[in-house]
Amino acid sequence: MLFGQHLCLLRGGGDLATGVALRLHRSGFPVAVCELTHPLAVRRTVAVASALLDPEGEALIEGMGARRVEGVDEMQELAANGVVPVLASSDLPPVAQIARSVVIDARLLKRNPDTAIEDAPLVVALGPGYTAGIDCHAVVETLRGPDLGRVIYKGCAANDTGTPGTVGGRSAERVLRAPTNGVASWERTIGDRVTTGEVLGSVGTTPVTALIDGTIRGLIANGTPVASGTKVGDVDPRGDEVDIDRVSDKALAVGGGVLEAVLAWVGSED
Repeated sequence: MLFGQHLCLLRGGGDLATGVALRLHRSGFPVAVCELTHPLAVRRTVAVASALLDPEGEALIEGMGARRVEGVDEMQELAANGVVPVLASSDLPPVAQIARSVVIDARLLKRNPDTAIEDAPLVVALGPGYTAGIDCHAVVETLRGPDLGRVIYKGCAANDTGTPGTVGGRSAERVLRAPTNGVASWERTIGDRVTTGEVLGSVGTTPVTALIDGTIRGLIANGTPVASGTKVGDVDPRGDEVDIDRVSDKALAVGGGVLEAVLAWVGSED
């Protein structure tokens, strides 16, 4: 492994975090992930968080393998062997438990509850809610547009617009949100074609219906407890053009920004 001495530890294992992991992994960096016990990943077919949901504890995304681990002690060795270990932990393990060169906050919380610039020699955060030079060393822009994937070394990413990016001419209506607090339960699955008004499942006893025609690109895992308003699914209006097993252009662009920041730091250390 080209950069085997530089472990990159990601907080979050959703689809954008997985784009970051894929870029780093393919470039020769060992990668490890900490994710919630009940992942909120929607695009599960392209999320390393799926390793926590799989009965065998494994996930494969575009040739990159991920595996569930039960403790921090397993992470370093697995990552060194080219597999992405995924640990169910909302907390960042102490440096004494797992040495790392880079910490990447890929949780997309749009606020910073606990990431600190002292967490690693290089700390990178994705999207709004973080200030480069104070909370972290670098921020990577996540808003679609000319600055997507840009590395920011001073200041913040663009503010959250509250409106999902436009795909196939559709924006907010392609996103499914929990209508109430409860547990998600689905009658349809990722990859299914659906029509406007079709019942896809429920949260608690309240139905969740498609707002547009299209292909289900993502659904939060069955049995996941969610709060009202949480994103629980994504319907893509492009229909058969959608490849549910392919990491998105946005995730790869953001991953490219993180890779740029990491390589710049490695170069400055030599």
